[in-house]
Amino acid sequence: MKLVSFDVLRTAGFPDTHHLKPRDFFRHQEALREADRVLFPEYWQLGPLQYGLNCRVFPSEATYRIGHDKIEMTRAFEVVAPANTPLTLIEANDETGRHHVWQNMPLPFVAKNPKASMGEAVWLIESRQDWQRYCEQANVLYAQEYLPIDRDLRIVIVGDRIISAYWREQAPQGFYNNLARGGHISTAPLPPQALQLALQVASALGIDHAGFDIAMVDNHPYLLEFNRLFGNRGVDDRLVREAILDYLRRDNTPKRPDGPGDKPGGPMPIAV
Repeated sequence: MKLVSFDVLRTAGFPDTHHLKPRDFFRHQEALREADRVLFPEYWQLGPLQYGLNCRVFPSEATYRIGHDKIEMTRAFEVVAPANTPLTLIEANDETGRHHVWQNMPLPFVAKNPKASMGEAVWLIESRQDWQRYCEQANVLYAQEYLPIDRDLRIVIVGDRIISAYWREQAPQGFYNNLARGGHISTAPLPPQALQLALQVASALGIDHAGFDIAMVDNHPYLLEFNRLFGNRGVDDRLVREAILDYLRRDNTPKRPDGPGDKPGGPMPIAV
């Protein structure tokens, strides 16, 4: 299995792997064309890789496209799991959009910048002044119902399996559960309905490398988002690498002559 990787840290120790820097992309087109899989390209490389060189990429194209921002994610979630998607309003940042969100989203609510991660650019909106401050800096309005939680779940899927899952408990200052913002890991029992939801959504959307964030409210799981490049806290790097290689070896689907293929079939067993 010939592999080309654009992320040496995530694929260190992979056998028969040619590591490239993204800036060297155009100088190694033949190696890319001959590779069985191209690993961890940057987002801007997807088009030329898949449609110009007919390469198969990992993570999948769906993982990249849907994971590009929260707007893409939410709209996909609303299609495949509407009952598990929090009420979300996405509007243009103009007078009409601001008025619509303010009139239709009960206080308090959460507002986010669609491309932020690690808990950054997230606002708890409790007043008209909070809303105005958010609107002054937002390109697009993204408002979501506030869920009464003090922790959420991080569920890591690689290939077609869950390889890690844990609770993230709220930071001392409140509101944020992200480990990068002071949240901490808990090993309390994991609700099976949340694990199953992550697997079902990943399978339905073709997502094969992601850390899903799921909230539980009265034993009902809600999808918050997923991160294509998840952090390594709470996750064994060695286990991630082994899971990637195992998935790639099991995926024997050949390249299609008329375009790339990136989603193997088969069941998605839980391996937690």
